[in-house]
Amino acid sequence: MLKEVRKVYFNELGQLLKLYKYLHPDDPELIIDIKLIKLWQEIFDDLNYFCLAIEEDNILVASCVLNIINNLTRGARPYALIENVVTHQDYRKKGYATAILRKAIEIAKEKNCYKVMLLTSRKEESTLRFYEEAGFMRGDKTGFVIRFDK
Repeated sequence: MLKEVRKVYFNELGQLLKLYKYLHPDDPELIIDIKLIKLWQEIFDDLNYFCLAIEEDNILVASCVLNIINNLTRGARPYALIENVVTHQDYRKKGYATAILRKAIEIAKEKNCYKVMLLTSRKEESTLRFYEEAGFMRGDKTGFVIRFDK
């Protein structure tokens, strides 16, 4: 039976950061200090930010972030952006990412968004097909990115 998709709890920051290592293994490890906790509190309190997760075996095994962005076009309807879609490597191919994306899309609809966007840096055809099967259209828009990496 598929586990419930829920918002990440405030006290799960450490688990979320561990899960993110499967997303970006080369990212520098963040130290949970006062500065990071303050940032997490700001993120956590944002009513337009949804950090969704599935828990199994007492750990977060899949997650994504949904941001609702207010807008002055399309009848002043907001739009949504999904980022940081990740599943723990030991829990892949169980439907967790699909369930999380469905929940994110459901929230976007409930918030009256006129569209949901998702960008991925993955090039594997299987990953791109996965997003298409979740309802996203490849080639509908063209994405451009400027990176400010060190």
